[in-house]
Amino acid sequence: MRVVEAIHGSYVHRRRVRVLTDHLASVLPRNAKVLDVGCGDGELAALLAAKRNDVSVSGIDVLQRAHTAIPVKSFDGASIPYPDRSFDVVLFVDVLHHTIDPTVLLREAKRVARHAIVIKDHDLTGALAHTTLRFMDRVGNGRHGVALPYNYWTPAQWHEAVRELGLTATLWKKDLALYPVPACWLFDRSLHFIAVLSVPTQ
Repeated sequence: MRVVEAIHGSYVHRRRVRVLTDHLASVLPRNAKVLDVGCGDGELAALLAAKRNDVSVSGIDVLQRAHTAIPVKSFDGASIPYPDRSFDVVLFVDVLHHTIDPTVLLREAKRVARHAIVIKDHDLTGALAHTTLRFMDRVGNGRHGVALPYNYWTPAQWHEAVRELGLTATLWKKDLALYPVPACWLFDRSLHFIAVLSVPTQ
């Protein structure tokens, strides 16, 4: 597994972060104040703020790492430690499938966000999807002590949760091309999406 992790770090991870940064930078509103929930080491948040210098990004995470690219505040994984409507956008990048019930954090994000919730996560769809996603999670997150409940949702489950929470999807983007050849043939497929969910005005 160490060899696989080394390959992932040098060959896959850097491209994935760069491509994700480009995708996310294109969907954030101008001058947005963003909260990155489950930001990890903050690398993606820092790159996003550098690419979009009109945007400010703060981070929170359950696990406190020794070195982070942005200041990261600790939280309990369920209650976002900010008042109502504190941020323009709440961002979840490959975080919700690490929870037992993603609707808990989505409901909190709806409370804290003034305008939108942006999600990058997985779709449980296609042959061997669960096996592939479990492998990706183990390689990318296992060594960091991240919880791995492998709680992947189908597209129908995602859309039902959005409906029940009273959110509106203004963008649902697939085919993100996160991985280089030949890794893309196994790890891209239809397993990833970015969604922009509009929060109703209060």
